Amino acid sequence: MNNNNQLPLEGVRVVDFGQQIAAPAVAMTLADLGATVVHIDPPQGPQWDHPANAVLNRNKSCLRLDLKNESGLSQALRLIEEADIVIEGFRPGVMQRLGVDFDQLRQQRPELITLSVPGFASNDQLRREWKATEAVVAATSGAFTDMGFNRILMGKEPSFSPVPLGSSYAVSLAASSMVMALLEREKTGRGDKVEVPVAAALMEGLSYNSFVIDDIPERYKTMREHEIEYRKNNGIKMDLSYEALQEYLDPFFRTYDCADGRKFYCVCPSHRNHAKRALQVLGVYDELMAEGFPDVKNLHLPIAEWDGETSIGVYPLPKKWADRIAAKMKKAFLEKSSDEWGKIFGETGIPGAPHRSTEEWVNDEHTNAAGLIVEVKDPEYGDMKQPGPLVWFEQNSDALLTPRPRKAVSFDEALAELQEVAERSTSDRPTGDEIRPISGKGWLDGFKVLDLTNVIAGPHSAAFLGRFGAEVIKLDPVTPLYDPLIGTLYSFQTDMGKKKALLDINTNEGREALNRLIRSVDLVLINAPDRQMKPLGLDHDSLQTINPGVLFCRLDCFGGPRRGPKTDYLGYDDIIQANSGIMTRFGGKDTPEEHAHVGTLDVNCGFAAGMGVALAAYHKLRTGTASRVRTSLSAVTNMAQIPFVFDFEGRPPFNEASGRESLGNHALSHFYETSDGWIFMDSDLSEMDRLTSIEGLADIRQASDRYNYLQQAFKLASSEYWTTVLHQADIAVATPNSIETLRDQNSRIADGTPGIDSGSYAFSIYPDHPSGHCFTQIDHYSIRPSEASIKAVASTERFGHSTREILSGVGYSAGEIESMIERGIASLNWGREFLPS
Repeated sequence: MNNNNQLPLEGVRVVDFGQQIAAPAVAMTLADLGATVVHIDPPQGPQWDHPANAVLNRNKSCLRLDLKNESGLSQALRLIEEADIVIEGFRPGVMQRLGVDFDQLRQQRPELITLSVPGFASNDQLRREWKATEAVVAATSGAFTDMGFNRILMGKEPSFSPVPLGSSYAVSLAASSMVMALLEREKTGRGDKVEVPVAAALMEGLSYNSFVIDDIPERYKTMREHEIEYRKNNGIKMDLSYEALQEYLDPFFRTYDCADGRKFYCVCPSHRNHAKRALQVLGVYDELMAEGFPDVKNLHLPIAEWDGETSIGVYPLPKKWADRIAAKMKKAFLEKSSDEWGKIFGETGIPGAPHRSTEEWVNDEHTNAAGLIVEVKDPEYGDMKQPGPLVWFEQNSDALLTPRPRKAVSFDEALAELQEVAERSTSDRPTGDEIRPISGKGWLDGFKVLDLTNVIAGPHSAAFLGRFGAEVIKLDPVTPLYDPLIGTLYSFQTDMGKKKALLDINTNEGREALNRLIRSVDLVLINAPDRQMKPLGLDHDSLQTINPGVLFCRLDCFGGPRRGPKTDYLGYDDIIQANSGIMTRFGGKDTPEEHAHVGTLDVNCGFAAGMGVALAAYHKLRTGTASRVRTSLSAVTNMAQIPFVFDFEGRPPFNEASGRESLGNHALSHFYETSDGWIFMDSDLSEMDRLTSIEGLADIRQASDRYNYLQQAFKLASSEYWTTVLHQADIAVATPNSIETLRDQNSRIADGTPGIDSGSYAFSIYPDHPSGHCFTQIDHYSIRPSEASIKAVASTERFGHSTREILSGVGYSAGEIESMIERGIASLNWGREFLPS
């Protein structure tokens, strides 16, 4: 077989017991990449009866088995005998009670890889037995309470969103773990038993919402934060309207009305060039400069040393200038339609995009041309638009754009399919007595990465690899591109565990140093559009000339397996939120609002890129082929919206719960106020008998207005009462936690462990952080193998801290390094302070 045409997971056999979203989506991701997947449903069919199952089960052979009878269990175990990977997503212990014991199976076949994706961790003694639906995990984990500054100022708490963030993060993390376990098995012959709790995955995904920097300088507080503090200190109600709230947003980070009556989201704060270009295409730059807008040359100096009060590229701007600039930008945006501005911004290299609905995203010219949306002829729904792949190889991306529709098979057909794949597959991995003992090493020990990324998604992907033992060199420019809020503050998480150097690669000497670094690593990582690859010398031929066999991973904003009209557009998380319908769903059609969590898509794009890195390494080990692997924020938004991102003739309306007044999916899946707080009950009509058995809810079946009935009933008792009786009836329910409460209850001084033994929630406090500030953050703890080790990575070092060490490591003498520093080709820092005051 031509290795360039071989999908990376061809020959891998998977048995998928998953239900709902997370576990089946992991198996779908593996199937998209070439794995042969047999999906098993219970006799009555999927637990979640939804058109999205056509997406989740594409490329799979599906059958129904009853594991509660001897015949069904026997058939399930026979299929597992032919599998490389087994996946389940039930509550801890359920599969074992049904007769599928992963520990026992791996004793018999140590090459087997197993994956469990429970809602809460198996070592979470409080919650492990809860019925952990998507909404219950979100409510428990603070995702419905800490919905950002907007919701605080509008007095909207709790809030609700139907976007399955927990599952979307769990999919990327769990699929990554499976590929890394396959990589390790190729070397040692050993599989692994892995757990990825959805709650832990969600917390890692929301990491930029839960960190705390003690005594953070005032310059990093936005206008919204100042207003929240003012209102709290003066006892003023949080009651801003949507319209009033807009005036507390930075002019380069907000929504504008356009000539066509639609809205446009501008996202270009913190980057001097992006903000300047925006003002220029809007026709207000010269006017603003004439009014005396300051220009601070070095934003990484303490504010007290600035040569002006603010500057283009500062985020957040002081209110005086923010109001003045916003007024000019509002007037200018009204001169053209949202589509016109989208094209102008995209072709001029300015981050921004029109607000659109998910229905428009699914049927958009770009998403369809680029392979971000693909067509599948489903046996139930016919011609169906579905999300494209989460990651892909550049050399054979077309092979991923024609998924096979789900197929119903018999047990004999499923078994034969797995056996036929085994007969065709070849591998040199150790087997039988040659399988090596448990090493206790990380899956990526010794794997070297050169990180050329910036902001969140790219750097987060490299930081993600560190927990598995990867060695990462982070290379940044001598002169920073971003102001300290984006460029430095976010690096506290994105650059953990990395050695960091500053180098001017636009000089001949700097380029030679970059080439030496490329020769020293296994993979080069960058986040940039395709049009920048040749000028940077990072196209395939150039890279292979420098280091034959080096791997490459690239993330971008609008990229897909094929080129489309927007392929080279710049962008950030927020732009794809706006353009793909997340903001319209969250805020409502006429008042779109950023999904409150910072890095909602960015972090998951980083996780997906990590999976891509592991895929490239696995494929090279098996075939010798050096691949270029890709993902994008656009691919990731499809996973985040998997219950909605599809279309077919006769599809029900795109009318899922949306808007800030929405507090649930329907009357049985909704927030309700109790006598002393709130609960979220997540039930459906199939559980009516259990609901009527609960004291206080006996008449729910007969109620003509179930929402009103439950609203009155739940107010008659406490949250503790209702959660107790509903749990006893095995009804999904939770009280909404805040992230602050979870952090207070589950933090410890950093102790060199990754937190995987701490249940569903674990934070570490770094009192001696290199920044000089005490820093608290969520642990890197969601992926939990039983044999491979997970490393607690070191705190982020300041930019340029390891410049000398890194250059010395690629052959430069001490004298050469000092000369490069003196001439500005290399540098040791961006300023006197790590986080400028």
